[in-house]
Amino acid sequence: MRIIAGDRRGAKIAAPKGDTTRPTGDRVREAAYTLIGPVEGAAVLDLFAGSGAMGLEALSRGARRCVFVESDRAACRVIQDNLEKLRLTGALVLRKDAFQALREERGRTYDLVLVDPPYGTWPDLEPRLGEALPAALTPGGLLVVETAARVEPELPLELITSRRYGSARITLYTR
Repeated sequence: MRIIAGDRRGAKIAAPKGDTTRPTGDRVREAAYTLIGPVEGAAVLDLFAGSGAMGLEALSRGARRCVFVESDRAACRVIQDNLEKLRLTGALVLRKDAFQALREERGRTYDLVLVDPPYGTWPDLEPRLGEALPAALTPGGLLVVETAARVEPELPLELITSRRYGSARITLYTR
């Protein structure tokens, strides 16, 4: 995997070994950021960060800060290693459950929230995310959800677009 654009364009990034994470591929990441648009100066929250590819991409493109939330220890180590290798600043890696992090972050809002849970878990997570995510977004902020292509998320936010890219679906919401 590589960083698609920004200051670190072309830099290789590592992904956790094994099948516990499913990194967002270069093509899907590029398509998502085409939909997201500029992120200079943005505060970003990357939930279910996995490899951290989406948040790393945001930092490379000029995001001011990014909080990576991932419960897997090995994945957190890979994110931290990628941050150090790329010399990206303004990042915090939290090894926590996404909902615990959202509770602890209550009162903090983000311009861009990235949500990419394991595909099979979406039906169970959707109601809880629907309750927690609106408070995490700044007014006019963007929520980007990656799911399996056949899944169409329904969250209590304003839908901007939902598009399929191979086996993935990218859905954008705003508050």
